[in-house]
Amino acid sequence: MTTLTEPAPEVAPDPGPPSRTRLRRRLRGVPLPYLLLLPAVALELLIHLVPMLVGVGMSFLKLTQFFIRDWSAAPGAGLDNYRFVLDFDTAAGRALLASFWVTVRYTAASVALAWLLGTAGAVLMQREFRGRGWLRTLFLVPYALPMYAAVITWAFMFQRDTGMVNSVLGDTLGLVGTGGDAPFWLIGDNSFWALVVVSVWRNWPFAFLIIMAGLQNIPRDLYEAAAIDGAGWWRQFRSVTQPMLRPVNQVLFLVLFLWTFNDFNTPYVLFGESPPKEASLISLHIYQSSFKTWNFGLGSAMSVLLLLFLLLVTAGYLAVSSRRRTVV
Repeated sequence: MTTLTEPAPEVAPDPGPPSRTRLRRRLRGVPLPYLLLLPAVALELLIHLVPMLVGVGMSFLKLTQFFIRDWSAAPGAGLDNYRFVLDFDTAAGRALLASFWVTVRYTAASVALAWLLGTAGAVLMQREFRGRGWLRTLFLVPYALPMYAAVITWAFMFQRDTGMVNSVLGDTLGLVGTGGDAPFWLIGDNSFWALVVVSVWRNWPFAFLIIMAGLQNIPRDLYEAAAIDGAGWWRQFRSVTQPMLRPVNQVLFLVLFLWTFNDFNTPYVLFGESPPKEASLISLHIYQSSFKTWNFGLGSAMSVLLLLFLLLVTAGYLAVSSRRRTVV
């Protein structure tokens, strides 16, 4: 004899606290990627965008040392700060223009040499040989070292009497004078090339790393086909390696340009607050105009002009690069 039992009543799931339920309802229509990006966007706004907007606002004020304690009391300057720094008939305008051209030369030399050394090292490291892994690691040491420790070491090496540079070039190789005839590397015309050497030493491992990663994506079949057609290593480099690395090089050049043109740490640690005019980069010039003369309005105007210049160069570079990719 069978007995019929009534089914147990279904128990509704616990909706949880009312506040949690309301939160779930609100977030139900929000895509998950936007929620994950929200903390990063908030921090980006807090760390970069807000100070940038404050700097733009300061550029329209006559903000000197007399108004540091109360910015609201600083009188408005309108566009006077911009007119003053762009008037190349004045000493301030000529100094800004001179530092700009020094920065252009410095950036061109540093980026070109860093890319050249990085490309050469990456191409050579593609061939298998004993110790290749250790050599790759050794190449990345300058990029891994702390900035200040590395530049301070170079500052000691460039000393005239006790530095290793003069000891090697003069005493060992005989390429420069010794003793009283030894060259000064941190003053005069040599200071520019000393700055370039330190910058290239710091940046070329990054170029080496990026190009080496790009070379891993080039099919070996292309090199084998080129070798069958009789192409030597130089022809293979021009016809296979460089065209395949074009997208990587486009990004690499842009990143190196922005890093080098904005470089402040390298010249500041190498020369201090008062670099020689041959190595006075625009970043140090803005620092001196802001913190040495206590005219933060002028310094902010220079910073805004530098930002606009970099944005224009970046936009033009990206437009030309995208047009070339479209044509190809």
